[in-house]
Amino acid sequence: MRWKIVAVGKPSLGWARLGVEDYAQRVQRLSPIEVIYVKEGTEEQVTQRMLDASEGSLRVLLDEKGKALRSVDLARWLDHRQLDACKSAAILIGGASGHYPKVREAARESWSLSAFTLQHELALVVLLEQIYRAHSILRGDPYHREG
Repeated sequence: MRWKIVAVGKPSLGWARLGVEDYAQRVQRLSPIEVIYVKEGTEEQVTQRMLDASEGSLRVLLDEKGKALRSVDLARWLDHRQLDACKSAAILIGGASGHYPKVREAARESWSLSAFTLQHELALVVLLEQIYRAHSILRGDPYHREG
């Protein structure tokens, strides 16, 4: 399955850029991934950019009110989507204003990375690490250890 990570705004913090690069490269070795940054703007502009960038993919919002998944749950979700022949999943990360209504309506699912509200650059790094971890779980790699 191909991953599209669609985020409003590029990371400005150096550690976040490095984290995104590192985990995107790790995921790329296991599954195609594309990180797409859409430019800030009006509600209408951001909405259209998010929808255009995620067109043709199963859309999943990252949202503090979304469904909380454990790492093994994400691995199961990935396994089921691959068995269902899902070709592409787009994970949508909003900007400072969160997600606009039309983007919410277009999404099939909503996930939460934490009960905390995460700054979007941190959410991006955590998401990529969890995608890598999910693939590692399915491969039986020692990266993920349950304890």
